[in-house]
Amino acid sequence: MQGTDGNFYGVTVIGGTYICSIDEVGCGTLFKITPGGTLTTLHEFDGSDGGNPGAGLVQGSDGNFYGTTETGGTSSNCAVLDWVGCGNVFRITPTGALTNLYSFDWTDGAAPQTTLLQASDGNFYGATSNGGECNGEGTIFKITPSGTLTTLVNCAEAGSGGLVQGTDGNLYGTDLSGAYGQGAIFKMTLNGTLTDIYSFCSQSGCPDGSGPFTGVVQDTNGSFYGTTLQGGTGSACLDGCGTIFSLSVGLGPFVKTQPPGGKVGAAVKILGTNLTSASSVTFNGTPATFTVEASSVIKATVPAGATTGTVQVVTPSGTLSSNVPFRVAP
Repeated sequence: MQGTDGNFYGVTVIGGTYICSIDEVGCGTLFKITPGGTLTTLHEFDGSDGGNPGAGLVQGSDGNFYGTTETGGTSSNCAVLDWVGCGNVFRITPTGALTNLYSFDWTDGAAPQTTLLQASDGNFYGATSNGGECNGEGTIFKITPSGTLTTLVNCAEAGSGGLVQGTDGNLYGTDLSGAYGQGAIFKMTLNGTLTDIYSFCSQSGCPDGSGPFTGVVQDTNGSFYGTTLQGGTGSACLDGCGTIFSLSVGLGPFVKTQPPGGKVGAAVKILGTNLTSASSVTFNGTPATFTVEASSVIKATVPAGATTGTVQVVTPSGTLSSNVPFRVAP
């Protein structure tokens, strides 16, 4: 992911100096790379502070990066699976100072594999692929920036795509159960009340798909989009070759910035729908210069005096607001 400083930050699931498995592969690393290709290794995991980070990073509102590791940590409850620990949640500064925020111990989950989401309440939300109270079917959890973890849902069987926060404030994702045992799309409140809003394979042959492993994303038109591993009407695969789907839950359009933050003077793309006749772009109320590049893309410059907050685009059909605050870097 691109940080507010313009550099890119990521993980390697193996490699590095330290050994984290019986296969003698490295525990993984965290790195920074400039747009020009200069790479800096920020951290090498050694097992005690986590190992094998299988999901990407997210930059928090405090400027630090947050992520998870599939193995490692301080618990020995996963040793029966030949894992070195059940996985961690960590924080790392842009300069490479890492803090282990929480170590899973199986009873509260194990092997988190999804990128964390920082929701509008400031907390981070994620899912584990194993552990919990349902024979290892995984959990959905909330963790504060300081490391206090709350298990919100047991028996989650969440897909690997993680969670997204819709413009209504609820969290959306996929699980692998559902009413017909072929997966579902769910909505969850920030306090953990989960409701399946669509179950796949309601018809014979699963023409709508089955196995939505990759989660969903919300398009700027308000609808959610995703994929299924199997099902559909294709006949070349035994259980169907999968589908691409959209789901409308009645949410309205919005705009999204790429990247989600930057310094004054930085060029930012604003994505949306029907932007051709846009008359105004503001960053938390500060007017910005902009050009309309396409009906779905505006290129704007972060204006002097801008502060962290909502980006708004005025169009003939109304004012569109960004789904998350744009962070103005110092």
